[in-house]
Amino acid sequence: MAAFDPWDAAFLADPYPAYADLRARGRVHYYEPTNQWLVPHHADVSALLRDRRLGRTYRHRFTHEEFGRTAPPAEHEPFHTLNDHGMLDLEPPDHTRIRRLVSKAFTPRTVERLKPYVAKLAGELVDRLVDAGGGDLLTDVAEPLPVAVIAEMLGIPEPDRAPLRPWSADICGMYELNPSQETAAKAVRASVEFSAYLRELIAERRETPGDDLISGLIAAHDEGDRLTEQEMISTAVLLLNAGHEATVNATVNGWYALFRDPAQLDALRADHSLVPAAVEELMRYDTPLQLFERWVLDEIEVDGTVIPRGAEVALLFGSANHDPEVFRHPERLDLTRTENPHISFSAGIHYCIGAPLARIELAASMTALLERAPALSLAAEPHRKPNFVIRGLEGLSVRT
Repeated sequence: MAAFDPWDAAFLADPYPAYADLRARGRVHYYEPTNQWLVPHHADVSALLRDRRLGRTYRHRFTHEEFGRTAPPAEHEPFHTLNDHGMLDLEPPDHTRIRRLVSKAFTPRTVERLKPYVAKLAGELVDRLVDAGGGDLLTDVAEPLPVAVIAEMLGIPEPDRAPLRPWSADICGMYELNPSQETAAKAVRASVEFSAYLRELIAERRETPGDDLISGLIAAHDEGDRLTEQEMISTAVLLLNAGHEATVNATVNGWYALFRDPAQLDALRADHSLVPAAVEELMRYDTPLQLFERWVLDEIEVDGTVIPRGAEVALLFGSANHDPEVFRHPERLDLTRTENPHISFSAGIHYCIGAPLARIELAASMTALLERAPALSLAAEPHRKPNFVIRGLEGLSVRT
């Protein structure tokens, strides 16, 4: 029987049999190594994402001591200051206030206006890949496209963008289960450097505003919407990290899945109108964010099991997206799947604000690759990143 073990290489290569075992054994399971309650079923994950008895933080209601938790080590403070002031880790009313301001940059009309820019950039990146006869799909297409788009939206100048992806990768390392001291040290260093850079950029934008999101947040603050400088910094970092991390991993996970299913890839090559459905199915099939955590603010009950206040639940997105109660033959990649209520973008008040933009980016890169590299093939078997929460590949070597 496949076992849930987020540090085991075999599990990381294919966690889905272990998820099937968890679903078969019940609706909630206590997992001692991380002191969490695992929730594997789609209906429960979806409901708990919307349940206000759970929260991304507890600090708006309790001290660490009141909640039965230990404060993080003092040396991790720069990471937690950065992380805890971003809207993903805030609850109302602070979450509501910041999300309202940021959502103005992600209206359907705003995102739709970005389509030509995204398509042009995707085409240029794929053309370079084709000219070289192939390369690493991760570093040549999957990473630079969403990083450039979100950096452009934020107003980060092109010469300053090189460290963005390394900073992001180091910060996101802290979202893994039981991160090591080395991982924490990298996240702290990246938090300090990224925050210092953004503090300087915000100062520049105060003097010389532009047509970008950071200038917009400064203007909103000056017009009376309360937004501290730390909230601006944390929001910018969150948008950059969340604005590309899932897209990068969905791209390489998706193409690797297609290479392993030639019939589905042939169908996609024959009919490019399948691209929108393919984006949704590939997000479901090999979910880039496998787990999302919530604190239990008020006692809840799942299938007769009482989960007390102060506990942490791990909502298993990857398992929920393979639940046969919701998806017919979930183990199959099916680009013609019409009923596809995957939860890869979360749900409730923390539903991914950038989901429409991510869909445009994924569709643009897929379309460019289908049109300009119709014979794209796998050049070497990739290696999985040794991560569980954020699921991706070390690279994806292709030939055109």
